[in-house]
Amino acid sequence: MRIGIVCPYAWDVPGGVQFHVRDLAEHFLAQGHEVQVLAPADEDAELPPYLTSCGRPVPVRYNGSVARLTFGPVTSARVTRWLEAGDFDVLHLHEPVTPSASLMALWASTEPVVATFHTSTPRSRAMHSAHPLLRPSLEKIRGRIAVSEEARATVRRHLRGEAFVIPNGVDVARFAQAPVAPRWAGTPERPTLAFLGRVDEPRKGLAVALRALPAVLDRYPGARLLVAGPGDASDLLEDADPRAAAATEVLGSVSEPDKAALLRSVDAYVAPHLGGESFGIVLVEAMAAGAPVVASDLAAFAAVLDGGRTGALFATGSEAALARSVVDLLGDPARREDLAAVGRARARVFDWDVVADRVMAVYETVIEGAVSEPDGSAPRGLWGRLVRGGPGGGG
Repeated sequence: MRIGIVCPYAWDVPGGVQFHVRDLAEHFLAQGHEVQVLAPADEDAELPPYLTSCGRPVPVRYNGSVARLTFGPVTSARVTRWLEAGDFDVLHLHEPVTPSASLMALWASTEPVVATFHTSTPRSRAMHSAHPLLRPSLEKIRGRIAVSEEARATVRRHLRGEAFVIPNGVDVARFAQAPVAPRWAGTPERPTLAFLGRVDEPRKGLAVALRALPAVLDRYPGARLLVAGPGDASDLLEDADPRAAAATEVLGSVSEPDKAALLRSVDAYVAPHLGGESFGIVLVEAMAAGAPVVASDLAAFAAVLDGGRTGALFATGSEAALARSVVDLLGDPARREDLAAVGRARARVFDWDVVADRVMAVYETVIEGAVSEPDGSAPRGLWGRLVRGGPGGGG
């Protein structure tokens, strides 16, 4: 199958959507499919052979963070040329209403279109206001995928459509088989905790973790918090309790092998996020590596952790609740072992072998529907409503 995938965000800046697109493309390439990816990227970025840049990205505030997008006549021309050269059997757009390459590809597309929605946005005046303008283009989408129930709720609320939930994927074996790194491994006297994410993005909650750390240090004076991810943490550390700052080791951006080794080595992974999360891929990665997870009780995180069965949940934003959860977990080796075991089993639900097969089923369905419906009429039945967006079709 010839598959075209479009990512709206800068390829050379780490992010959940970029990783999802990369892993999905490489999984299908390994299966023998022909896959091409289009995404914004800086001119000097090192790109994989399957990726084409559609232009230099610019930073734009979006969904509580800063996204790097591209738009305009030059991007439009590059998108059109890529589509014409690709002659794809199916076009898979990620975040198709984000003002970037995916939306421009949707406007220009003639192929059967599948769209994946990653964002959870309970209130968005922009999306609500733009819906009437986007509706004719949204009706091109034959298959809608949401990575979580929260993302599906966003599609329903703002785009008045339906979507089929297929979660993000993880290469479970890569995390499960990662080596333990002695420099990051803890001991009973010096346990280690990990945090991964953009450190200077408030909604990722690093400030909450730093405020919780003194109470953890009261019980475990040798504890360390290992912080991995892009961004400058200096302001947060300057404002933190001096003991917390001294116990925090900022690793900066880490490679994929080092990320897996970090998660494989620590005594617990903490996810103190404050909101804006539609899934929680790092929780799955931590579970796959065998790291017990302590996470905010956001709906998306609770869903990944099976309602708290495969990880410890605490009240979002409460440093006291986070500290209690961490101290209790560090003091209970048997519970850590239990969480590691059930977490590994839970992670297998999100393995790419499972997730990619479900995505391929959507591809095959929309291609079959496009062949059998030359007049553009909507397919019948429940699956038809899922792949075309609900009663009445379209957005």
